[in-house]
Amino acid sequence: MNGKTRNTKQHILDIGYQLVLTKGFTGMGLSELLKSADVPKGSFYHYFASKEQFGAVLVEQYFARHLAAMQQIFAQPNLSNYDRLLQYWQKWLQHNSADCPHGRCLVVKLASEVADLSEAMRQAFLVGTEQIISTLTGALEQGQRCGEYQLSDTRHCAEVLYNLWLGASLLVKIRLDDSSLQHALQATAQLLGKQH
Repeated sequence: MNGKTRNTKQHILDIGYQLVLTKGFTGMGLSELLKSADVPKGSFYHYFASKEQFGAVLVEQYFARHLAAMQQIFAQPNLSNYDRLLQYWQKWLQHNSADCPHGRCLVVKLASEVADLSEAMRQAFLVGTEQIISTLTGALEQGQRCGEYQLSDTRHCAEVLYNLWLGASLLVKIRLDDSSLQHALQATAQLLGKQH
């Protein structure tokens, strides 16, 4: 793929991401996407076989970016494992707060909307959420090995935390405030409370 091709495809994905955050997947018309991206219909179908395939690629790219950001946080050498995990959740809070006009979590925005409509997108969400939970599990195991906390089941804890934060992010959209995220941060700190 040459530079121009990659740039055009990425431009369509970037514009689509912003539209999806605002309008949802079904609410974003293809003609609106093409007009906003200033590309002809043929260009879209050159890169994507369908709107559904475009959606699956959008979801995959979202998770790739999210996972890269997680890895960057968890690789910081001067922080304890506990502090790295709390930093990850603090960043989650910042990016999903009521101050963000449409929120940033694509799982909260789209998963319930598209899971019944598109198997390809449901699978992309399934793979991506599993990768996040596995990455969290690895971070918890590392902290456990260092003796920072005692957890009977790191995988279970990772799932509980991810579920907690997804639910809290959804409540932000309903309540239009950050109280649920603040409660999630407190519950996370308590759950991961360092052993002394």
